[in-house]
Amino acid sequence: MAISASQLRRGSVVLVNGDPHRVVEYQSVKPGKGPAYMQTKLRNLKSGAIFDQRYRSADTVETASLETHELQFLYADDSHYHFMNNETFEMSVLDEATLEDAARWLTPNLVIQAEIYDGSPIGIALPKTLDLEVVETEPAARGDTKTSVTKPAKLENGVVVQVPPFISVGERVRVDPAGGVYLERAR
Repeated sequence: MAISASQLRRGSVVLVNGDPHRVVEYQSVKPGKGPAYMQTKLRNLKSGAIFDQRYRSADTVETASLETHELQFLYADDSHYHFMNNETFEMSVLDEATLEDAARWLTPNLVIQAEIYDGSPIGIALPKTLDLEVVETEPAARGDTKTSVTKPAKLENGVVVQVPPFISVGERVRVDPAGGVYLERAR
């Protein structure tokens, strides 16, 4: 499907020379002299290469047709992450470059949404919140509950987040993986 270049947004997937590319950054530029244009930074989803691309406002771009499937994370080895499609039970393998920052939030049996292009996954979307167990943190100091003091806490997946002083080892906390921040105690 073709769309106007002015409709491009961060996260959009477009076809350039037959390969899918994700829009990493975009900016609408209106110079004092000459026509307006869209300055974009694109990442090739097959090779991982990033490059700048300029589109005139009148240009059209071809969007990639993506399917979305639920995948369950099973395990990770040296540089690959193994997933299973919950509907077809097919196995998929993704590398760290494809997963980007999402790789550090994966825990066994976590269900994610995967974007599929031509039968292979090209990206994932984590849930909005994750409930994880605190495995390491300092004990609370007396009197810290009355101020807005935070302390570092290591979660079961190895990620360190700042938590309030009343959180202790063994408790489950709800975090936002997009920002890497503590939200509340999990119930």
